[in-house]
Amino acid sequence: MSYIAIVDYGAGNLMSVHNSLDFLGYDNKIACTAEDIERAAGVILPGVGAFPDAMRALAASGLTAAVKCAAAEKPFLGICLGMQMLFSESDEIRPCAGLDLLPGRIERIKTDLKLPQIGWNGLNILRPNALTAGVKDGDCVYFVHSFMAMPRNPNDLACTADYGAAVPAMVARGNLFGCQFHPEKSGEVGLKILRNFAKLTEA
Repeated sequence: MSYIAIVDYGAGNLMSVHNSLDFLGYDNKIACTAEDIERAAGVILPGVGAFPDAMRALAASGLTAAVKCAAAEKPFLGICLGMQMLFSESDEIRPCAGLDLLPGRIERIKTDLKLPQIGWNGLNILRPNALTAGVKDGDCVYFVHSFMAMPRNPNDLACTADYGAAVPAMVARGNLFGCQFHPEKSGEVGLKILRNFAKLTEA
């Protein structure tokens, strides 16, 4: 049976994603090597912490090339900071280059509300895609972040959430997806999104 690789580069919330995929009945593996990623049917890039630290950790792991190759070839999902890392660059702490898989930059959320944004927020679905199948406008998911993606191509923006500003919540281009929220912590809605992603790996 093929599996979904969860990239382990020392800066991600691996076990929550792993446990959610186990609960859904999908074979998955914590991926520590390029070979683990290359053999996978799909790849999830989690991430917590600061953007420059995560990019440095990914480079130190030696997995950057395998991650970029996987994103070009198979279903790929970035979660939270993992979504932000898909973009060209970030302003968090200091200017830092990202994976440059999607054009755009990461900036601090421009809002009068308290940061970080922590808690549940409803999705505004702008461009339905494979991951939003069965998800409705207003369905709530769980966020923890202070920075947001600014996609250069508006067609890459799939969903937003209102936090005193229209905060990008999901991006999608072809086989490449990103969720600013944590689907693995978002109850039934999050499980539906993870199941939708996992189904892509069976095609």
